[in-house]
Amino acid sequence: MDSVINYPVLIRSVLEEYGQILSQVEEKRVECIYDDANGHYEILWMGWEGSRRIHGCVVHVDLIDGKIWIQYDGTERGVANDFVDAGVPKDRIVLGFQSPAKRPYTDFASE
Repeated sequence: MDSVINYPVLIRSVLEEYGQILSQVEEKRVECIYDDANGHYEILWMGWEGSRRIHGCVVHVDLIDGKIWIQYDGTERGVANDFVDAGVPKDRIVLGFQSPAKRPYTDFASE
C-alpha cells in the first residue's frame, strides 16, 4: 500500500461523493456500504420505477494485496480516474471488471 495515501479513507471519500450526487439526482435510495475490516466498498441503489423493483450495484471496489480492485463501475466518469487524480499510481489500480486477458493492454495493473 502506498505509504502516503490511506486507501480505505480515499475509497470511502470517492464513493461518498458519488453517493451524494446520486442521492440528489435519483429518486431511489442510495446506500454506501463500507467494510474496512475486509476491504470491501460498494454503492447500491434501490427503489421503484412504477411497479418495477430497482436494486443494484453502482460501484464495487475491493482492496486486495494492497491494490485497489475496481470490480464494477457503473459511473459515467470512471472511479479509476478519481483515484488517479488523487495520486494513486496506475500500477496500484486493477480494473477487475476487465477480462484478465485484456488487462495488460490497459494503463492499469494486470493484477
